[in-house]
Amino acid sequence: MTHRRTILVGAVAAFGLGSGLGMALAADNQAGVPLSAAEAAGGWTLQSGGRAICMLRLTATHQARARECGEALPTGVAGWATTSNGMALTGADGQVLMRFDRWSNSLFVSHRSSGADVQLMRGPPNVPPGSSNAGVTPAPTP
Repeated sequence: MTHRRTILVGAVAAFGLGSGLGMALAADNQAGVPLSAAEAAGGWTLQSGGRAICMLRLTATHQARARECGEALPTGVAGWATTSNGMALTGADGQVLMRFDRWSNSLFVSHRSSGADVQLMRGPPNVPPGSSNAGVTPAPTP
């Protein structure tokens, strides 16, 4: 658990998430808890290395829609499923394409063999006022 906490603290600092979200993460007790359908529904930002890549829309009926995510996501993401410690993105046939561990109420992390972690964060990307949306086009609503 100490290893996971150390990584989480480093991830928060590395991504410059600001004190508001940092405080929310510190009080969070959802790490390792499966994601419920009600919690999943809505928009999520996929990011890696502190940069927003694309938006995903997860539905309460276990569908997933992603747009212009490039190589950050496996081809064919069509849904999501609950796992014992978070969630997984699935193909149309239900096959798990990518697993995410739950680190908080609004942060899920996938450890890739390449060493570059990919995160799913609830909501739109963290964009400073007056800037563009970091090249992220929101996914269409289901």
